[in-house]
Amino acid sequence: MIAFDLECSEGHEFEAWFNNLQSFEKQNTRKLVSCPYCNDTRVRRILSPVTMKSSARAEKERESSGIDYHRLAREIVDYIHNHFEDVGNDFAKEALKMHYGVTEKRDIRGEATGEEEKVLRDEKIEFFKVPMVKVETKKKN
Repeated sequence: MIAFDLECSEGHEFEAWFNNLQSFEKQNTRKLVSCPYCNDTRVRRILSPVTMKSSARAEKERESSGIDYHRLAREIVDYIHNHFEDVGNDFAKEALKMHYGVTEKRDIRGEATGEEEKVLRDEKIEFFKVPMVKVETKKKN
């Protein structure tokens, strides 16, 4: 069994358990997965801030795949920190300005409240939530 963090098109986040990824995809395609808050069946997986080791066998399979997921996650976070402008708490405001052509489009990162996220979804502005860890910068001597 595996738990996925999910989000409906209305922005409600919830968790659901499935036998495997294929089971989720099959059920979701058939509109059998619905939001427990509003019954919306337009559901997508979102990035989970928690990872769980399911078994020693799964660990061996991951090692044999040649993919170092911890390194990959670090590289993604590093890339975002190095290539996206940090707009802090002004994320929604900046995204709206780009959407309406007030400012040039650019890669940004920052924070938004649940209400701000709802506004972005209502305006059909795509964004992706990534759980970020603080990146410590080395001080130059």
